[in-house]
Amino acid sequence: MIAYPHFDPIALQLGPIAIRWYGLMYTLTFVLGWPLLQWQVRRQRLEISPERLADLVMAVLLGVILGGRFGYILFYNFNAYLTNPLAILKVWEGGMSFHGGLLGVLLAGLHFSRKVGLSFLVVMELLAVVTPLGLLLGRIGNFINGELWGRPTDLPWGMVFPGAGPLPRHPSQLYEAGLEGVALLIVLIWLGRRPRPAGLIGGVFLTGYALSRLAVEFVREPDAHLGLLAGDLTMGQWLSLPMLVIGLGLIAYARGRATPDTPPR
Repeated sequence: MIAYPHFDPIALQLGPIAIRWYGLMYTLTFVLGWPLLQWQVRRQRLEISPERLADLVMAVLLGVILGGRFGYILFYNFNAYLTNPLAILKVWEGGMSFHGGLLGVLLAGLHFSRKVGLSFLVVMELLAVVTPLGLLLGRIGNFINGELWGRPTDLPWGMVFPGAGPLPRHPSQLYEAGLEGVALLIVLIWLGRRPRPAGLIGGVFLTGYALSRLAVEFVREPDAHLGLLAGDLTMGQWLSLPMLVIGLGLIAYARGRATPDTPPR
């Protein structure tokens, strides 16, 4: 067993203002993701000004926050919020869903693509390469907070998380950080080095995330109020299955558009 390093969830205290690690990870995502977005724009030779790109970032930020919050309410705890609607505003108590955030980002990307006259698939390709960076930092934030831990394990790297009982558990946050964060980021950056058929990078992102989430959820503790659902799958796994189907469909569509004689775009 490895001792869990007890972190202070507050990274910086400025008088009455507390800057938490999880919020700091969100901020770092947009700070570090900005040059990655600019690299994508240059690589694809897209006519998007820095001002327009900043508009996209703000739209995505709004989509992540609203989509993530309402996705959690809809998918994970609808009845509780139905009986206490004011709790929806208590975002500091946690409760965000990646799948809801993804829907919010898709809507933001669709609005932006229509506004600037670009293909929706091209805009989503820009965002797909950056998203694993946010997933990596977000999962590190989960680990620092000591939340979303794994199921009990007898493996030597099991950890006893505060509030999770006396049994060592999988550090599933780190598994997810490695798979949907580091590994997926490397794959997408490698794919993004050269022009590819529109939709391929987006399809690889959806497929890669879905496979990572499906795998890790087998060792991640299910939500206490939901438990295992049909087929002994978690809510996260059921929400990832449509992503897998759509991702594979996008890959097939993109590969069908590429020809041996023409550089793929």
